[in-house]
Amino acid sequence: MKNANGHEIIQLFESWSPKKLACMDNDPIGLAIGTLNKAVSKVLVTLDVNEQVAEEAIERGCQLIIAHHPPIFRKLSNLRTDTPAGKLYEKLIKNDIAVYAAHTNLDVAEGGVNDLLAEALQLENCQILEKTYHENLMKLAVFVPDDYAQEVRLALAKAGAGSIGNYDACSFSTNGEGRFRALEGADPFIGDIGKMEKTDEEKIEVVFTTSNKNKVLKAMLNSHPYEEPAYDLYTLAVETNEMGLGRVGTLKEPMTLERFAEHVKTQLNVPRVRVVGNINTSIKKVAVVGGDGNKYIHTAKRSGADVFVTGDIGFHIAQDAESIGLNIVDPGHHVEKVMIKGVAEKMDKLCSDAKLSVEFVQSEIDTEPFTFI
Repeated sequence: MKNANGHEIIQLFESWSPKKLACMDNDPIGLAIGTLNKAVSKVLVTLDVNEQVAEEAIERGCQLIIAHHPPIFRKLSNLRTDTPAGKLYEKLIKNDIAVYAAHTNLDVAEGGVNDLLAEALQLENCQILEKTYHENLMKLAVFVPDDYAQEVRLALAKAGAGSIGNYDACSFSTNGEGRFRALEGADPFIGDIGKMEKTDEEKIEVVFTTSNKNKVLKAMLNSHPYEEPAYDLYTLAVETNEMGLGRVGTLKEPMTLERFAEHVKTQLNVPRVRVVGNINTSIKKVAVVGGDGNKYIHTAKRSGADVFVTGDIGFHIAQDAESIGLNIVDPGHHVEKVMIKGVAEKMDKLCSDAKLSVEFVQSEIDTEPFTFI
C-alpha cells in the first residue's frame, strides 16, 4: 500500500461518479474548498458540511471531506469571516481541510444515492425512473495490411473498442486491396516514392462509446504500421450507457400504504413520514427519488408506480399527486444520509484495489434541521 494524495482519491471517486452525470444546471460539484494537491490519509464522508462537521473533521484528523450537498451552492459576492458561512470556510481553510462535493452526479451514479435508497427499501428489479444521461456509439473503420490486422484488433480491444453488452473484443473484417502512391517527403512502410502500390488489406470495424474516442484512436494510431493510416470515423444513432435520476422497482410482497409507510420509517431510520393517499391501498411498485422530488410526480405516475417515495413535497404538489391517483410517502430530504455509509464503503474498496493507504470515516453528526415532536 502507498500513501495517497487528494488527486488520486478524487480520480478514483470520479471513475465511479463522474462530473458528466450531473443533471442540474450549474450544479456546483467538484472541489469547493482547499486543494487536492496534498497527502491525504483520512477522509470524512458526510451529507452536509456545517460547523459541527468541520469540527468533527478536525478532531478525527481528516484532510479531506467528501460531501453530497455542496457547501457553496451559489456564487459568493464576498468572503466575510463574520458570517456563519464565512466562519465555516475560514475554519476549514485554516485547518487545511479540503471539501469536495458530489451532488446530482452522485444521485445518478450506479450505486449512488438513489440505488442506496432503493436497496434500503428492499426494492427488486429496479430500473431508472428518469433518464438524464446517455452516450452515443461511434464506429471506426480502419484499413490495415493483412499481416498486421490481428495486432491492431488486439490494441483496439485493449482500449475498450468492441465492447457490446456482455461481450468484448467484437469486430468485423472484410478483405480487399489497398492502392496508394507515396509522394516526396513520405516515409512509406510499403513501396517506393512515386510508384503506385497495391497490397492486401483488411477493413476492421469496431464500435465504442463517444467518451472512449480519444483512447481508441490513440490505440489504433500507435499499433498501425502505416505512416498515414486510412480510416473512417462516424457517430451512430444508437444510444448506450443510459443513466438517470430515481429508481422504480417492486416489493417482494404487496403491502398496504399504511404498512409501507412504516416500512419506510424503519428502513430509512426516520421518526415520521408524510403520506398522501388512502392508507388501505395495496402497494407493490415503488418509485423513489432522493432529496426534493416535486417535479417527478408525473414521471412516477407514468412509470406505473403505486407510490412515490421522495422528500420536500409541497402542499399543491401533494394535491396534484392526489388528483392523478399517485400515493406519496415523504420521509424528508435528509434520508440522503444513506450516502455516508455507501460512499465510505465504495471508496474504501476502490482505494484498496488501487493499493492506496487511506481511511474513510463516516460522519456521526446529525445535520437534519428538523425536530419531530
